[in-house]
Parts: sequence; structure tokens; C-alpha cells
Amino acid sequence: MSVTYYVYILTSRPHGTLYIGVTNNLAIRLSQHRSGHGSEFARRYNIGRLVYVESYDTPSDAIRREKQLKKWNRAWKIELIEANNPECRDLSDLAISGLA
Repeated sequence: MSVTYYVYILTSRPHGTLYIGVTNNLAIRLSQHRSGHGSEFARRYNIGRLVYVESYDTPSDAIRREKQLKKWNRAWKIELIEANNPECRDLSDLAISGLA
């Protein structure tokens, strides 16, 4: 059975504070963030809106991409989100249904 790894971006609101993470279970990780147990940073800034997701076959590829995105400047991150999700729609329904 193969495992999929996800690099994801959460925000507090459109053009709000951003959080980038990696996980192998997006639905559980989103639940953790929203309950205040995902990260201190996400809890402090009320970050829970999933706006971007990429999937990878290996954890090393996902971690490499997460680190790359974290080094990007904010404008590039916003541009990436808007190119893939122009309405900044919350994609959590995709993650919960397992389609992400």
C-alpha cells in the first residue's frame, strides 16, 4: 500500500498569514490545526483555511518542496496560491473526502 505525502499551505484569510506544512494524512492534520493542536504558530494566528496542496510519493520529496516553499518570498507564495486557487477557496472538502 503506497502512502501519499502532502505539502500544504494554510492561511487565516485571503492574503492573510501563511503556514506551510507537510503530512501524510491531510484530513487529520487539518483537524489538528483547527483544534489548536497542529502548531503554536497556526493556533496563535488562527490559521486553518487550506488554500494549496501538492502531493508526493516520497517523504523526502515532500520535505524538500516544503523547505523550498518556506524559503520563497511572500509574493511568490501568494502568486502560487492564486495561480492554482484564484478565489482562495478553502480546499478542506477535498482533503476530507480524500481527493487531495
